[in-house]
Amino acid sequence: MPRIALFGGSFDPVHMGHLLVSQAAREELDLSRLFFIPAAQSPFKPDRKPTAPNERLRLLRLALAGKTWCEVDEQEIRRGGVSYTIDTARDYQRRFQGAEIFYLIGADNVAHLPKWRESTELARLLEFVVIPRPGQTDVPFPAPFRGRMLKGFPLGVSSSQIRARVKAGAPIDHLVPAVVAEAIRNYQLYL
Repeated sequence: MPRIALFGGSFDPVHMGHLLVSQAAREELDLSRLFFIPAAQSPFKPDRKPTAPNERLRLLRLALAGKTWCEVDEQEIRRGGVSYTIDTARDYQRRFQGAEIFYLIGADNVAHLPKWRESTELARLLEFVVIPRPGQTDVPFPAPFRGRMLKGFPLGVSSSQIRARVKAGAPIDHLVPAVVAEAIRNYQLYL
């Protein structure tokens, strides 16, 4: 049975924490594939307008170059509007019948899972995998959700920190892949 993981988020920009999480998930869950799924618009951040989709997609593709077990899925961006995980989960259930499907989620989002659109159906379709923050202990899942916590590579870095550093003229070396840092400079993103 194939084992795949869905990694949704803004990826604005993609950073080393995202890549370390994907590597840990691949190893700990014995994944055959991992899909990065950039959101068009987060339902939980309605006031934040993300960077243009083509720019976020470009940075993701640069960061994932050569990682044959990873793929960028543009479906939420193509759908436009607010991105709901249930729509994406249903699509993967249809496309990958019989696969075990995991969904990577930040530890800070676990308590809010019951507020996600069609949460009961979502809990049935997916097993959630918590991305830990440094020093964080296990996070209990609200019923009816099920899941586990990744062990490897917690890194306390966020896309908002990187955007703020770029805007302030501070270096982002080692926080994002070198090709991503170069593209951010070349395309003058986050200024």
